[in-house]
Amino acid sequence: MADSWKDGILLKITNIIVYFLFLGSNIYTVTSPSSIYYYGKETYITPAPWAFLIWSLIHLLLLGTVIYQFFPNGKKTIVDGISWRFPLLGILNAIYVNLWATHHYIIAFIFALFVSSAVTHIYYIVKKHHVAESWGDELFIHLPFSLYHGWTTVLVVVTAFDAFGVNRLTHHAGVWTKVFVFLALFFLEGTAATYAFSTPEGDLPASIAVAWSLWAIFAHQTSDAFVHWSSLVFAILALIWVFKGAFGLYGSRRGIALSDEERAPLVGS
Repeated sequence: MADSWKDGILLKITNIIVYFLFLGSNIYTVTSPSSIYYYGKETYITPAPWAFLIWSLIHLLLLGTVIYQFFPNGKKTIVDGISWRFPLLGILNAIYVNLWATHHYIIAFIFALFVSSAVTHIYYIVKKHHVAESWGDELFIHLPFSLYHGWTTVLVVVTAFDAFGVNRLTHHAGVWTKVFVFLALFFLEGTAATYAFSTPEGDLPASIAVAWSLWAIFAHQTSDAFVHWSSLVFAILALIWVFKGAFGLYGSRRGIALSDEERAPLVGS
């Protein structure tokens, strides 16, 4: 018997409520004239404010996700697979954003770890146990959670510096600050590389999220030459991994097309 749109209706309604009450608020905080991302703590790894525009893209895609859950393919993964992890993610994300916006950085860092953990659980459910069978699967399940996973990795690093790093506007970068910034940049670039090699075709959206952030850090960190040029080097390396992922994705799509052609009969019936 085919799935009815009423199957799992409680969770479906909860997903919609959580999206509009908790996740949807991030779109406003980024696009509003007095965006909170212009008034946070300035550290030596703070990206340019435009880096946070990725929230808008992620949440626009997640709007498609909460609609797609009413379709059979969407219901199978979102309701049956991801289940209540999505509402949990929305609540944790809202708590994190509000703590960060009110400058409670140490507690915000703890919740950034919780958000990252929740996204990671969903990410591995989607990547390891769900094969995309349509463009809807790719666009509304794989794409948003790949971007989300890469972006939350960046947020954990940025929030860690907010919680424990010095203020760039009042302190010069000492030796230890430069060491930790270098290690953080190296970690982010390594994360982009890990995404690129995670599968034969790589995880292009997650690599893009990290590379986007590294370029935003390079653009914003102009007060210290070491930080500025180090971030440029790692941003370029991350961009290489993006191209690797794009090439792998193109190769996998082309391989599928060739396989279909090889199975076609040479002579029409």
